[in-house]
Amino acid sequence: HVQLVESGGGSVQAGGSMRLSCAASEYLYRANCMGWFRQAPGKEREGVATIHRDSGGTFYAGSVKGRFTISSNYAKNMLYLQMNNLIPEDTAMYYCAAGGSPAATLRLSKFGYWGQGTQVTV
Repeated sequence: HVQLVESGGGSVQAGGSMRLSCAASEYLYRANCMGWFRQAPGKEREGVATIHRDSGGTFYAGSVKGRFTISSNYAKNMLYLQMNNLIPEDTAMYYCAAGGSPAATLRLSKFGYWGQGTQVTV
């Protein structure tokens, strides 16, 4: 049973930085795409950033492009999200996810594994 566990959330002032981490319990050999999604109260879950294991390609939501950076260390089964210049609109529960896709994508339907989430408050 694969588990994804997020860490690194908390509260930060606007303009600050935060780094989220996601640890997978085992190698996700069938999941070639991992990413971060977020959900604010009263809003739908949305994609933030994803990375494709095979190509190394990344995909970012327009609202975070230039501020957030996604990276991975598949040897350690780890995924990261570096968030800079945070704004109040970034406040949400952030989820780590893994799935299968031919390319990096923000489509939720492509992701079958989900973590429990970590709260980020700006």
